[in-house]
Amino acid sequence: MLSGLRKFLKIGAKQKVASTEELSPKLLDILQFKPLKPHLFKEAFIPRSAQILDANGISVNYERLEFLGDAMLGAVIAEFLFDQAPEQKEGYLTQMRSKIVSRRHLNEIGKDLGLVGFVDKGNKQKSALSNNVAGDLFEALVGAVYEDQGYAETKKFIDRIVIKRYVDLNQLENRISSYKSYILEWAQKQKVNLEFNTFEEQNAEDITVFVSIVRINKTVIAKGRGTSKKKAEENAAKRTFYTKQNEMN
Repeated sequence: MLSGLRKFLKIGAKQKVASTEELSPKLLDILQFKPLKPHLFKEAFIPRSAQILDANGISVNYERLEFLGDAMLGAVIAEFLFDQAPEQKEGYLTQMRSKIVSRRHLNEIGKDLGLVGFVDKGNKQKSALSNNVAGDLFEALVGAVYEDQGYAETKKFIDRIVIKRYVDLNQLENRISSYKSYILEWAQKQKVNLEFNTFEEQNAEDITVFVSIVRINKTVIAKGRGTSKKKAEENAAKRTFYTKQNEMN
């Protein structure tokens, strides 16, 4: 386990093990710059489920970079919307930012870039990659760009990869970013009783799974599963929307 990691990085040491030559040409083409800290771009594609540890026994994966990338995406998109929609109020700006950085949208971007292909084959084989891994990897990549290049270059990267390719405000205005929020708003307007009953499901595997059941006026409409309560409820809400789409539209 450690031998594979030492080929790429040595956390906590001043010596840089990873070199730019070790990075995929396809990844460098996406970045369009020569990284100063190549090891960050190795770490950005290590899933937690790969269970890789450094020499001090500390887990090494993309989650810290993902956290940072999530914050940077939010900041850059917020600045973009502030400049592009000067007549709009906070509610509109918040809603549009949520749509642009939604899990669905980031998964789409990550898949189009082929980011899962940059996960080491050995790590991929022993990892349980989630359905959202493409979006997670993109956030981690943004975090690595920021740590390597700073804010100005990160802003350019997000503008080139996200804004210019995927952001059309007119189209996004009609896109549902949260099905749960959408059906809750619908239920409030229609004065119907909408309930989410969410609980942890027992299973033989060592994986936590939640189930959410949606009821409208005490009648079960749809069920959804997910690795968290939030995901289970969003999946259940999405199924509810498509079941009652004609009424909700």
